[in-house]
Amino acid sequence: MKKMFTIAIDGPAGSGKSSTAKKVAKRLGYLFIDTGAMYRAVTLLAIRTGNLDNSEALLGLLTDNIITLKPGEDGNMVYLNGEDITQTIRTEEINRNVSKISSYPEIRAELVRMQQEMGKDGGVVMEGRDICSVVFPDAEFKFYFTASVEERAKRRQKDLEAIGTSISLDEVKASIIRRDNYDSGRDVSPLSKTSDSIEIDTTSMSLEEQCEYIVGVVRERERIEG
Repeated sequence: MKKMFTIAIDGPAGSGKSSTAKKVAKRLGYLFIDTGAMYRAVTLLAIRTGNLDNSEALLGLLTDNIITLKPGEDGNMVYLNGEDITQTIRTEEINRNVSKISSYPEIRAELVRMQQEMGKDGGVVMEGRDICSVVFPDAEFKFYFTASVEERAKRRQKDLEAIGTSISLDEVKASIIRRDNYDSGRDVSPLSKTSDSIEIDTTSMSLEEQCEYIVGVVRERERIEG
């Protein structure tokens, strides 16, 4: 029986993690897990319940509110208590607040526990900001995506326009820079590249090129290990 690996992808917002991870998972027949969507779902829950600044109350709510990820045509469908929130969690309001929620140690610990449970048997492509360093430090494959701020802002602006949100490129760029600073400077599980991660600069790479590279690395190891 062919070994099923764990593929971990880290990187800042807009670097291409999600799009590439989805495509790689489909090519390999693996499960795609968008950990960022989980933090976004918790952020939506925090906003709806007025608990953006109350991590203790929010943690308690996580035991009574069910967040689920299900495979869809274009990646994970995200549900909160059965409600499809896949598009709702991609708004600029969520973008502005998700870093705060992801900085709460108790929230991160609970979501990391859930993510580790999802991927414990391998055969997963998991992307986020601490997958290589915290969630799966022993993953067989670790990749760290980067791209210029300008390119990442263009990608994020396009994503927002796809859900009907009009925002200037300068505003998106400023939001990304704030997010980078917040994620890299937080005390708990900061965004960082591990020494054993393969860095991929996606600024000038197409989605297909990114996917081909990762699939090629995995296939080569499959060939070597038989």
